[in-house]
Amino acid sequence: MLPAFLRTPVRHLKRAKGPEERVLQIAGRAIPLTIRENSRASRITLRIEPGGRALKMTVPKGLRKSEIEQFLVRHQGWMETRLAKFSGDNRVKAGGTLLFRGVPHRIHHTGQLRGLTEAVLIDDEPVIRVSGLEEHVGRRLSAFLKKEARSDLERLVSHHTERLGKKPGSITMKDTRSRWGSCSWNGNLSFSWRIVMAPPAVIDYLAAHEVAHLKEMNHGPQFWALCENLCPGMETAKAWLKRHGSELHALDFE
Repeated sequence: MLPAFLRTPVRHLKRAKGPEERVLQIAGRAIPLTIRENSRASRITLRIEPGGRALKMTVPKGLRKSEIEQFLVRHQGWMETRLAKFSGDNRVKAGGTLLFRGVPHRIHHTGQLRGLTEAVLIDDEPVIRVSGLEEHVGRRLSAFLKKEARSDLERLVSHHTERLGKKPGSITMKDTRSRWGSCSWNGNLSFSWRIVMAPPAVIDYLAAHEVAHLKEMNHGPQFWALCENLCPGMETAKAWLKRHGSELHALDFE
């Protein structure tokens, strides 16, 4: 018999030609799990999505279902330990604290129906003031962060492309969980607006990283040398993202 965390609820949301999706109960939390076959995979890999919101499993093509279940049973403790690092309630709300350009800001709901969302100092305390209905605080904050992220990244991209002698295509803000940014084959750049919560040096690194892809569409030695030339503080910024990136992805603005 399967253990309870697999039996309840091993809710199969869909089982078609694409990936299998189900929901596992891990330490009292319902965690979505996606199981995807890969013909090039030689072993099972399991990873936690940023913010601890979901699990992704890659398995060799044609692997028996019993082997998948056994793997999940063996790794139950690992999943519980890793997911315990993420709080069950990550909602952004009035009275809480939110990083903005690396600085913790208290979220102050003004109580007024109209007004700008803005970062200000009140008695020397960094505060983000939000108007509108209280249940819309998270939504208004995400819109504010998206606008500020676009402002920062457009400026930084312009700076780095001028140094590189390249021109980008479009610049898009997204809420991606698997990556912080991307550069398409035709030079279109996209970024996660959540990066604006990071310190300015980290935002600069992300801009430099994607701009470097305009010249080097890979992650080889030449790419990293170019990236470091554009952003000398690259290693420190990468380390910050590795330590804190999941925390930014975990925040729920809905």
